[in-house]
Amino acid sequence: MKTKLTDCLRPLLLGAVLLTGTAHAAVQPLDSVVAIVDNDVVMKSQLDSRVREVQQTIAKRGGQVPPAGVLDQQVLERLIVENLQLQIGDRSGIRITDEELNQAIGTIAQRNGMNLEQFRAALAHDGLSYEDAREQVRREMIISRVRQRRVAERIQVSEQEVKNFLASEQGQMQLSEEWRLANILIPTPESANSAQIQAAAQKAGEVYSRLKSGADFGQMAIASSASENALEGGEMGWRKAGQLPPELAKLLSSLSVGDVTQPLRIPTGFLIIKMQEKRGGGGATMRDEVHVRHILIKPSEIRSEAATKELAQRLYDRIQNGEDFATLAKSFSEDPGSALNGGDLNWIDPSALVPEFREEMANAQQGQVTKPFKTQYGWHVLEVLGRRATDSTEQAREQQAMNVLRNRKYDEELQTWLRQIRDEAYVEIKLPGADQAAQ
Repeated sequence: MKTKLTDCLRPLLLGAVLLTGTAHAAVQPLDSVVAIVDNDVVMKSQLDSRVREVQQTIAKRGGQVPPAGVLDQQVLERLIVENLQLQIGDRSGIRITDEELNQAIGTIAQRNGMNLEQFRAALAHDGLSYEDAREQVRREMIISRVRQRRVAERIQVSEQEVKNFLASEQGQMQLSEEWRLANILIPTPESANSAQIQAAAQKAGEVYSRLKSGADFGQMAIASSASENALEGGEMGWRKAGQLPPELAKLLSSLSVGDVTQPLRIPTGFLIIKMQEKRGGGGATMRDEVHVRHILIKPSEIRSEAATKELAQRLYDRIQNGEDFATLAKSFSEDPGSALNGGDLNWIDPSALVPEFREEMANAQQGQVTKPFKTQYGWHVLEVLGRRATDSTEQAREQQAMNVLRNRKYDEELQTWLRQIRDEAYVEIKLPGADQAAQ
């Protein structure tokens, strides 16, 4: 539990608000403090504005708006928790630049099918100012970053948890490939005789032939299918491989997008399935890797940028004149992780490198030593020793499992953390009619 505001600080906060209100008393209502939250306050104008937003949202959804007193307390509690997170963000030095904010506003407008001017007009129609909307987005972005830092670091997923999840039926289901399917059902009577079965098989064969000749699957489904989704072109939606019978899943896994199965005999007739789309799943994941070595020379207090570049150039020239790269790296490179190995970084994923290094490496031929180039770490000379593609399917599945487990834990951990910061804060509520709270 944190120390309460001192007697001298609280009057300063309240006094500043009263002075501000007095200067405009003749033209606008006096604003007031509805809650003191650690070293900040929540103003009644903030509360009233947020309450109006919530009321509008509930009304648009056709819901029942809670009584005013109940809604005020609910919204105030939310503002208090937001305020605490914003204070954490301020102490942590989290800032949102104008460029980031403009980009976020543009994205929101685009998602709603609007340009910026239309977005402004829509806000005005709802009684909200563009400036207030920007401020709210800025607050939400800060809160999001605070949560990413403070909550994410509390989440731990062990290797054993990942292994258990991958081995579980639920894990296999959740990580299995998804397919968007469509079907055509040629039915047979419930107690069909051989002639009826043969007639249905012949019709299914004719439908399949027309599909292979380019007929539209959706139109054929509408015209020929007895399935309940026939009028929707046979659309079945997305199905996970793990949700289907193993034999059918195995068959579908061999299809490419756009392929159709030959007629399949099922108890109710003959079924033709089309693979509309694929996503996710455990297909092979290949990763490009590069075997590279480098020499890093860093500027320092006793070596200027120009002198650093000059030394890197001299080393490059010596390599070009036949001196051994590894020997020079051991003597001169200032990368402690690779210098003792002759500058060898071993096989590395290019995506793990800074853009300048990655670009130089991509443009270099195998066995070629690059001219000196600069990154944030200093001046480099590098040589590509080899390139290969490796199967990282297992690593990709483990990362998928890790993400699923972390997301599962995130919501629970977030609620725990929010309760913790609320319980540890000093909060004094001054909303008329509300229970006075001081912690």
